[in-house]
Amino acid sequence: MNTTFILITGLTLYYLIYRFYGRYLERTVVNKGEHETPAHRLYDNVDFIPANKYVLFGHHFASIAGAAPIVGPVIAMVWGWLPGLLWIWFGNIFIGAVHDYLSLMSSVRYDGHSVQWIAGRVIKKRTGYLFSLFVFFVLILVVAAFGSIIGRIFVKEAAVPSAYILKIGAALVLGFLMYRLRINFFLATAIGIVMLAAAIVLGKAFPLHAGYQTWMIVFFLYIIIAASIPVNILLQPRDYLNAWLLIAGLVIGGAAVVIAFRPMTLPAFTSFSAPAIGGLPTPFWPVIPLIIACGSLSGFHAMVASGTTSKQLSRETEGLFIGYGSMLTEGFLSTLVIVCIGAFAYDVIPPDTVNALKTSPSDFAAGYIAAINSVGGPVGIFSKSYAEAAHSVLKLPKDFMIILASMWVASFAMTTLDTTNRLARYTFVEILAPIKGRFPLVYGFLSNRWTASAIPAATGIALAWTGAWTVIWPAFGGANQMLASIAMMTVAAWAIREQKVRGWNILAPALFLWLTVTLATVWFIVMVVPGFMAESPVQAYILGTITLIMLFLNFILIYDFFRPEKA
Repeated sequence: MNTTFILITGLTLYYLIYRFYGRYLERTVVNKGEHETPAHRLYDNVDFIPANKYVLFGHHFASIAGAAPIVGPVIAMVWGWLPGLLWIWFGNIFIGAVHDYLSLMSSVRYDGHSVQWIAGRVIKKRTGYLFSLFVFFVLILVVAAFGSIIGRIFVKEAAVPSAYILKIGAALVLGFLMYRLRINFFLATAIGIVMLAAAIVLGKAFPLHAGYQTWMIVFFLYIIIAASIPVNILLQPRDYLNAWLLIAGLVIGGAAVVIAFRPMTLPAFTSFSAPAIGGLPTPFWPVIPLIIACGSLSGFHAMVASGTTSKQLSRETEGLFIGYGSMLTEGFLSTLVIVCIGAFAYDVIPPDTVNALKTSPSDFAAGYIAAINSVGGPVGIFSKSYAEAAHSVLKLPKDFMIILASMWVASFAMTTLDTTNRLARYTFVEILAPIKGRFPLVYGFLSNRWTASAIPAATGIALAWTGAWTVIWPAFGGANQMLASIAMMTVAAWAIREQKVRGWNILAPALFLWLTVTLATVWFIVMVVPGFMAESPVQAYILGTITLIMLFLNFILIYDFFRPEKA
């Protein structure tokens, strides 16, 4: 199997799915006439602000992607490149894209309310409240997972943080040009692209060195500010720049691997129980959703779709492009990651290590995680493999391409980090609703956007403080995929009970995912958390407690789904 065949197959598959199945969902489930969107009807110049569809695509994609479509597939290659690739493709088709699009559009039809609020409307009132608690814990784990990953990138590649800080400055300028001066959109875009390129070049020239925990403090302060200011000051323009970074990365990487026509040198399959988590034999099923999250499907996407994106969607007809199209784009990104690693990883791993990995599939599985850690972890192996592909095929400078790839990952991950904290703010305020009338002063203090942003930020960064990403990542993955199954059941209930359509094509995959990820989470609690106790007892107790609470809520939510309130 070679790189060209896999990538072209993936592109063809995604085009056909968007063209036929996506349009089918739009026509049958959503298209009940054009409605004025909440961005216009509830405009408040903080959260409800209509956005250009390309700007919103950039925000939505950057927020849902983060580092997950890269980190997850890289780790999953411990089982071989083929199982992970199939999980990505089938997950995209049957769950991921459907889940994202319907989460967005159901929220738009309910004034931009969250998917958990919708659950309270179409299932039970109790369901909505318990779902909000579940979501809040998930969002804390997202802050922890992405904070840990980005901290490692910033320490390993000192040019990336300086480039990212410069990009924030460029985004603020772009936002001023677009929303204050209101200059021509295409001229503003051109200026933004030039500033983005300059940020990457200057970042390489002026690297910024700091320790991991220093970056944790910086992230804590940054995500509070970014989650509290109006979306058109930083969030919209920065994520529009991220969209161009995405385009550049996909075009360069896609062209390189297609032209390369290179065989996949890593094993297609190693073992059903490869050591993926904590050095333990990890069964591919049901544990795969703990590893490959957003690249295949993700409950966090429902939080973004119904949290920030639904409040910025200018027209309902743009929902398919933004919600459905972003998920397929993310799946293509994960496909590109697998192809780059599968064909070029042996070129960037030390030769002695490569020789040991090539001995047998079982030896590859046993040594793979240590091998990628030797070159900077999942992001390091991807950025170096990507740079090797671009350099060997397109003759682009390798050092610059490593920075571009690392910047690509860091930009999406930072976007996810502060968008997550904004979503956690929304969710925390929803959880506080019962005390609003009884304790108005307490409610007023805790629901203040700065306070409500600081609480999840502090908890998530505290979990990330030790940098134990190999344990935090699967905990995030399990919570995230469990959330996806519940969100998918919620939109199935909306489609069946409110839109009056048959929802078997939505509900059946959701139930399969619920069973899979519930079994995987039980495995994680029994097998992984006890081992983490010796390494970091405080974080282990926090992580174990959060995971147990979410598992308990998960069973209540599935019970509520099958025993809804009678109309």
